[in-house]
Amino acid sequence: MIPDRSGFFGALPPVHRDRLLTLAREVSFPAGRRIFDEGGAADRFWVIRSGSVALDVYEPGRGTAVVETLGDGELLGWSWLFEPYRWHLGAQTRAPVTAYEFDAGRVRGTLDADPAFGLAVTRCVAAVAIGRRLRAARIRLLDLYGPPGSAPRTGTPGAAP
Repeated sequence: MIPDRSGFFGALPPVHRDRLLTLAREVSFPAGRRIFDEGGAADRFWVIRSGSVALDVYEPGRGTAVVETLGDGELLGWSWLFEPYRWHLGAQTRAPVTAYEFDAGRVRGTLDADPAFGLAVTRCVAAVAIGRRLRAARIRLLDLYGPPGSAPRTGTPGAAP
């Protein structure tokens, strides 16, 4: 397993990246596959090697809205790190995906056993995934709920193609 040194793995110090990879297994998903649903148990997470995954939220009366699309090198899922370990969004592949998959309980146990490793991974998740995801969701929500007649922004993170 040789990961791309950019994205999520690129934000981790090499020693911690290599250690995290010892807990991974390689998986693949076809296009159109539902990976998880909002509210489900967050017992796994992934780092995407190739392909794309749409993160979505269900809105009663409006259906499902895509809030962000993830691609190569990005972390899919951060709800596994924080109780109650439930997904805040849903995820579905847009194109075939290959990824590193991690068992959340096993990773949390390893993080707890080694505080330096735990701090490095937690900081990386917070900086790379949570911060970016919140910014993208905010922009997408502004596009969805902007003043009537306003044109959607172009080139914004998470904008549906």
